[in-house]
Parts: sequence; C-alpha cells; structure tokens
Amino acid sequence: MATPRSNTSQPLTGARVLICRPEPQASRLAGAFEAAGASTRVLPAIERVPLPETPEARQVILDLDLYQHVIAVSPYAASQLLERIDTWWPQLPVGVHWYGVGAGTAAVMARAGLAPEHPPTGFTSEALLQLPSLQNLEHDKVLLARGDQGRELLRQTLEQRGARVTVLPLYRRQQPTPPATVVEACLDHFRPDVIVALSGETLNNFIALSENSSHNYRDSLLLVPVDRVARQARTAGFKRVVCATGMTDEEIVERVIHCYPRQQAGTTRRPERPDRQ
Repeated sequence: MATPRSNTSQPLTGARVLICRPEPQASRLAGAFEAAGASTRVLPAIERVPLPETPEARQVILDLDLYQHVIAVSPYAASQLLERIDTWWPQLPVGVHWYGVGAGTAAVMARAGLAPEHPPTGFTSEALLQLPSLQNLEHDKVLLARGDQGRELLRQTLEQRGARVTVLPLYRRQQPTPPATVVEACLDHFRPDVIVALSGETLNNFIALSENSSHNYRDSLLLVPVDRVARQARTAGFKRVVCATGMTDEEIVERVIHCYPRQQAGTTRRPERPDRQ
C-alpha cells in the first residue's frame, strides 16, 4: 500500500506497520494507520473458525433466561453469541446482567440493544473481575462465551466466588498457513518498523510463521495488549516492546504514534521508553 504524502496530520509518515490480527479487524486497523501516514501490510497470525452448534450448546442458549450473568470475552465472542441468541430468542430475556471484557466487546453487545457492563479502565479479565456486581455470586449462574480454549482465570475466579459457571465455546482459534511468498513479502521485502500482535497466541504464531525470514523482526517496535504478553515477547527475544493502552483502532494508532520515532518540525523525536514492567 502506498504511503500517503507527509503532513502535520500524518505523524507516522515513513513508518512501516505490520498488522497480525485476524480479518476483518486487520484491514480496518490498517486503514487507521494509513490515515496517520504509515505504510501497512496485513499478515493475520491467527484466524477464528465458528464451531458448529451442538445439541448441548443449543440447550445452553435455550436456557439463557436461567442465567443471572452473561459474559463475552471478546468482540468476536459477543458477535457469535448474539447470532446464536437471535436464532432462538425473538426477544431477549429479562433479568440478565450482560458484560463485555472491554469497551469494544461491550459496544458489540450495545448495538444489539443490550446494556452491558465493562471495566471503566482496562480490557482484561483481571479488570472485569474488579466490577462490584461480580464480587458476591453465591449460587448465581454465569454463562461465559469464549473460544474453545483460553485463559481459565475468569471461570476459576467466578467459581471461587460461589458462581456456577457454564463455558460456552463458540469458535476455535488456529494458526493460518499463508504461502511462503506472502510471509516473505511482509517481512523480507516490507521490513516492518512496527509489528502489532494483540494476543499471546498471535505472537507465538507470528514467530512460527517467521522462522525462515531474513528480517530481524525482533528489533522492530512490537505492540502487545498487556504486560503478560510483553513478558512473553521479551523472553522470545524482542527488544522494543510496548503495551497498548486501549484496544480501539484509534487507541492502538495513538500508542504507536507516541512510541515511534518520527520527524516533526525538522527535528527527530526520540521514541518513548518501551514498557519495562
């Protein structure tokens, strides 16, 4: 993709950004980076495949009104959950408290007419678990909509607080297998200055996809979602790792703007010190 002409509204002019999130979010984020002046390539290092509806999963949806709390762990989990609910519930059941792990997930639910809670700051399971409404759950039934694999922190903590938790797996995550020529174009030819990998699994898959690359991508600025993944990245040899401060496209781009060296008003701006937590 061509780099737009530099001007004061394009602080990332000259930066080459490689985006490793799944589609369609990857192309949408690429557009936000290009609006800031960056050149972009998309190399999805993870893809999500909806799981077929089993009789057990269908019964969970049919029993939705028996749950006091319903939690979606990601925007994709929320969209898959709502699609299945729409099949069996012409009107949403009343008396259910809805939650999104972050503001983006809550926004997906809100567009369906729900009024979900989400952490006022943060976008992690740890932040969600701080909500007052999830503290005392003795005998409450909680539905957790997520992928077929994932962190067990939410389930384990809610059960420790007395909840009866049902996990509803809606999709599986897997590593894509792009042609070697695509990987070569994204790394050896494009030579990214910035790499965006928004989960630990995405990071692991990217490393596996890039094992034969001649580009020293571990010297690139790497944007990850949280400290846990940042520690994983440093263990893998990445030298410049920063954590996102939010997961919207605008927040991701803004974080890179503040961490990436750029020319402004004829002087070179030093990059922010990468997170070292």
